Amino acid sequence: MQKLEMIYEGKAKKVYRTDNPDYFWVEYKDDATAFNGQKKGTIDNKGIINNKVSAVFFQLLESKGISTHFVELVSDREMIVKALQIIKVEVVVRNIVAGSLAKRIGLPEGTILPRTVLEYYYKDDALGDPLINASHIAALELATPEQMEFIKETALKVNEIMREYLAPVNIDLIDYKLEFGTHKGQVLLGDEISPDTCRFWDKTTGEKLDKDRFRRDLGNVEGAYREVLRRLTGE
Repeated sequence: MQKLEMIYEGKAKKVYRTDNPDYFWVEYKDDATAFNGQKKGTIDNKGIINNKVSAVFFQLLESKGISTHFVELVSDREMIVKALQIIKVEVVVRNIVAGSLAKRIGLPEGTILPRTVLEYYYKDDALGDPLINASHIAALELATPEQMEFIKETALKVNEIMREYLAPVNIDLIDYKLEFGTHKGQVLLGDEISPDTCRFWDKTTGEKLDKDRFRRDLGNVEGAYREVLRRLTGE
């Protein structure tokens, strides 16, 4: 497959056309942003780590019956994916209180939620990706009711699969963001699943192994990302 011109550059990735219109070529960047782009920096080797970690999770989910856009790794920081028409609804799945949820509902970070919480955000950088609900999604015609039901069910299945997978490597899945899109009429899980988009805490110590180390200036950001990759692959 041949890599052609770049069609999109986001905060964490560059997307290129290929000589097959059904597939995109994605390159993961070392750039880091937080707080809707207000904080910017670089994390050494982040693109390589996130590319490999995402591949691990996509392959895991595919093996459990979850359809994703992942096709194959082509280099340390590049993968081939199915071309998606992105649904402009970001799904956040929360198991333990952290980040913005702690501020909104007044519970301390680390509080275990008695049931999993799903939140929806309007994918629009100019608006700061605001929190929305099912009524907003319907009114803005961002997705059909059938698509949203499928997305909800898939997000909860992903949660079960990932929590079970991470438990033996002593990682708590605190919360995470998922994005979906359509490919030939089918809704697929897309974007990435990595320390950029998930909160990973060490089960024993509570040490943060994710982007919060960058957000909160905790230091050793690359080391935390590498630790996640090491626990998942031994690399």
